Amino acid sequence: MKKILIIIGVLALIYFVATLTIPPYIEQQRNPVKTAPPYQVSTEAQALYNRLDFIADLHCDALLWGRDLTERGTRGQVDFPRMREANVALEMFTIVSKSPAGQNMQSNSSEAFDNITPLTIAKGESPANWFSLINRTLSQSRQLKEFAEEDGQTIFVRDKADLQQLLEARKSNPKVIGAMLGIEGAHALEGSLANLDKVIEAGVRMIGLTHFFDNELGGSAHGETLAGLTDFGKEVVRKMNENGIFVDLAHCSPAIVDDVLNMSTAPVIVSHTGVQGILDSQRNLSDTQIRKIAAQGGIIGIAFFDGAVGTPELPNIIASIKHVRDLVGIEYVALGSDYDGSVAVPFDVTGLPLLVDGLMKAGFTEAEIKAVMGENVKRFFLENLR
Repeated sequence: MKKILIIIGVLALIYFVATLTIPPYIEQQRNPVKTAPPYQVSTEAQALYNRLDFIADLHCDALLWGRDLTERGTRGQVDFPRMREANVALEMFTIVSKSPAGQNMQSNSSEAFDNITPLTIAKGESPANWFSLINRTLSQSRQLKEFAEEDGQTIFVRDKADLQQLLEARKSNPKVIGAMLGIEGAHALEGSLANLDKVIEAGVRMIGLTHFFDNELGGSAHGETLAGLTDFGKEVVRKMNENGIFVDLAHCSPAIVDDVLNMSTAPVIVSHTGVQGILDSQRNLSDTQIRKIAAQGGIIGIAFFDGAVGTPELPNIIASIKHVRDLVGIEYVALGSDYDGSVAVPFDVTGLPLLVDGLMKAGFTEAEIKAVMGENVKRFFLENLR
């Protein structure tokens, strides 16, 4: 019995040490920043940046890695202190519940080994989360709410009243920030409408229908079938519309994009994407899709990593924004960084002034820059959040 207790103790110690070392190591490898802060821009660009009232980003996966977002991180790309340093008013924190081994842009199987399972175990999460996508999702939802409460100057935005509270609070205290909650891939629902009710109750306000593989709702742009919405997928979209939950079309097959735009009664979001006019990838939006999304009042977040915009990233981010502006108008484009989404980015959130500097050099007006950096997102949510 003594030997058994010793073995159990040693195993427990090994597991404890693993929870402290493995997740940070994985995150460090998966979320590099190509140019470390601090960042320098022209005096004129910094002055314009300082005049921005509302900066917003539509996609960030920081909840996945187990970091305390109330503390300034030495790894990763976003946390609350760095948001404040960059004067970011609102971040959409998205939940990743499954990621296929060998993940790629071309074709992934839903049966592939799930990379998130060992990470979930290594983070020391409850065994209830180890093999349950919905439990992982609800756990990350609770985590964001707890971070906001612990921080004391973060508003967990679930409705228009919360957003209006954020806007009012920032008039006297720009250190107040907002956090919204989304899901990256509706496989998290595990094929259950009851689970949709659970995530809505947990505060989720945006759901990406697919991620890197096909699921119960239909085909991914990176899956095996490129199928449209299933009957279950149509039920989910209808219920999301009824409950004021935004449909995110990032990573969806072209057939799903068409199906959703044909049936949705509300404008859609594409939270983090590129455009085929700049980088011809099956991940990115075609001009036809951009026109349809804009015609229905949607909003398109431009991502910051090479798989969405190509290299070098910064001028291609700006070129992608310009492409949408020139095609349908400045009011339909926003930031959708994909920070902390297992991608290398050219700068972390404190480097957003570099984007303003680049937009100025590309001839964007101050009004256009304000729109892209956050005013479009503010208007979209004020018009469409319930």
